[in-house]
Amino acid sequence: MNELFHGAMRAIVSLIGLAMVLMGGIWILQGFNIAFLNSFMANDKQWALWGAILALVGAAQIYWCNSREGYYASRPKG
Repeated sequence: MNELFHGAMRAIVSLIGLAMVLMGGIWILQGFNIAFLNSFMANDKQWALWGAILALVGAAQIYWCNSREGYYASRPKG
């Protein structure tokens, strides 16, 4: 049961991290006036910065949750 829970949570957290990376990419494109030009965020460099931060946090979250597999394997069962 524990392994099933950890696997499900790893998948959910990875999907949330992927959504953060994709949303950050959209914000970057809007901030640099490349795509989705009919938005209040278009051609505003501040949104490109926020998008880059969000994308980096999402990528770090994906890496962190998938690199902890060894941590769970080394813990005693019980």
